[in-house]
Amino acid sequence: MADKTSSADRPASVTVGGRDVRMRTIAFLILGVLAVWFIAVNTASVKIRLWIPTVTLPLWLVLLVTLLVGAALGWLLARRRPRG
Repeated sequence: MADKTSSADRPASVTVGGRDVRMRTIAFLILGVLAVWFIAVNTASVKIRLWIPTVTLPLWLVLLVTLLVGAALGWLLARRRPRG
């Protein structure tokens, strides 16, 4: 049976270890590694104002929480977008 999907309709991918990997996945992994590296090298403590109280936290923890909140928001917004 012939595949009726043209190559223009398929997402861009490369073959890694015999498996097709989407370019989007590779970009996501690269950005993830860069984010983890950036968090790991920023270890100093910082003062953060949370409306009224001021707290002192390690910068890596603040960056990690920011990354996780951003990822959660991106995931939620991507789910709401209609496909098609």
